Amino acid sequence: MDETVFKARIVTEMVEIDPAAWNAVANPAGVAFDPFLTWEFLEALESSGAAIPETGWSPCHVVVEDPNDEIIAAMPLYAKTHSQGEFVFDHSWAEAYQRAGGQYFPKLLAAVPFTPVTGRRLLTKPGPDQIRLGNALVSAAIQVAAQNDFSSLHVNFVDPVQAEQLDELGLLIRNDQQFHWRNDNYEDFDGFLAALSSSKRKNLRKERAKAQAGLTFKHLTGEDIKEHHWDAFFEFYMDTGSRKWGYPYLNRETFSLLGERMAEHILLVLACEDDIPIAGALNLIGSETLYGRYWGCTDPRPFLHFETCYYQAIDFAIANKLAVVEAGAQGGHKLARGYAPVTTYSAHWIAHKGLREAIDDYLARERQAVEHENAYLTKRTPFKKDNS
Repeated sequence: MDETVFKARIVTEMVEIDPAAWNAVANPAGVAFDPFLTWEFLEALESSGAAIPETGWSPCHVVVEDPNDEIIAAMPLYAKTHSQGEFVFDHSWAEAYQRAGGQYFPKLLAAVPFTPVTGRRLLTKPGPDQIRLGNALVSAAIQVAAQNDFSSLHVNFVDPVQAEQLDELGLLIRNDQQFHWRNDNYEDFDGFLAALSSSKRKNLRKERAKAQAGLTFKHLTGEDIKEHHWDAFFEFYMDTGSRKWGYPYLNRETFSLLGERMAEHILLVLACEDDIPIAGALNLIGSETLYGRYWGCTDPRPFLHFETCYYQAIDFAIANKLAVVEAGAQGGHKLARGYAPVTTYSAHWIAHKGLREAIDDYLARERQAVEHENAYLTKRTPFKKDNS
């Protein structure tokens, strides 16, 4: 492809983009399907009022088009007036810069709003122009930041391959930690338990027995998810949000839109007593991964969180031959339940030289700390140790 034949532009609403054109680069053939990158998911956040300028999320998506005005690359991009809903915490950076007289906000963020899930952020089809188009997306985003005097560009939860590409472009790489469960071709949950040490296996069985006492668990997907199920789940979601720092980002309409548009990619787990839901967990289904996103309950019980979010997700992943369960951000308590530490990546372009150098120095030490902690925790997973 001649280097002069494509152009980049900014789109301020997903509704202005043809869904099929966006999805063709977001989830092209030969790439694992990521439900969070779909037009349907991203546009639902905008049209429901969750990710809009009034909430501090101003869409300014980058699209690259060929001479026929067909989209050949894209990046989900937002101008932010705060750092909420990101799960890569830069509050100390903002405070330090503002104490020094700088203005940290607005900034640019390439990410899926409210979603600490690793994925591609430079959306292109596989092929010989993939790297060049990805570089063009980054260049366009940096140009937007520079032209508007934004302090920075952040690319959150980017996959390891693209993190390396961004590193080569000069962005600062930040490492963090999550806990994921991996399916070692288990035939059922007992097969997974058999891989654990004896004491851990007994503990998990006890937890499941206590959590399941008097309850039935429903796995709903596709047309089985009705509006009354969303009503129940939204109550759970709001209860969790009201008890945690911050506030619930999504609204009731968001869940209806997701159910209407992509129910086949949703797993709603409901814990029921006498057929009345008392707890629930929302998961999205990729081609290889089950993504746990939100949970809540109206009747707290011992180990109910672990059962609804972690063990039921493992059951579904095994039954549907999914390779990974990602159960969200943070949570060292997941380690004892078979979720092992993995490294996550973000990339950062900082306009101010002094701030950039200070952050670069900090990130070098943080990366080392994350590496050491992951190595330490990996040795302490509940799986049987190979003593050979």
